[in-house]
Amino acid sequence: MLTPIAYGLAVFLVVFIIVIGARFLVSPRVAAAGFGVPAKPDGDAAYLDVKGLRDITSGVIGLALILFADADAVGWYMLAVSLTPFGDTLIVLRHGGTRAAAFGIHFATAVIVWISAALLFAA
Repeated sequence: MLTPIAYGLAVFLVVFIIVIGARFLVSPRVAAAGFGVPAKPDGDAAYLDVKGLRDITSGVIGLALILFADADAVGWYMLAVSLTPFGDTLIVLRHGGTRAAAFGIHFATAVIVWISAALLFAA
């Protein structure tokens, strides 16, 4: 019973980060505003593309592990990749974003990824 929930949450999370990455490539300024730190109009859009590619790559690696590795490997991946939303929390706070965005989006995501890892380790 726990295994489908563990893998279901993991699949949801990695697909979701792929979608977020694609949004940064397709509509970077809108995505940056949703991230919690709007991009400057005269800023270098290349950095927004880098974020999009980073997110897509993280998701694709997660999908590969889900398809070809065991639950423990996916759990360790989730723990490692949780550094990204945790770091994003700090980035939003450091660069003038709201506490609501920092904790309500990014830190909450890190916690959900930690829950996913715990479920995978228990599966």
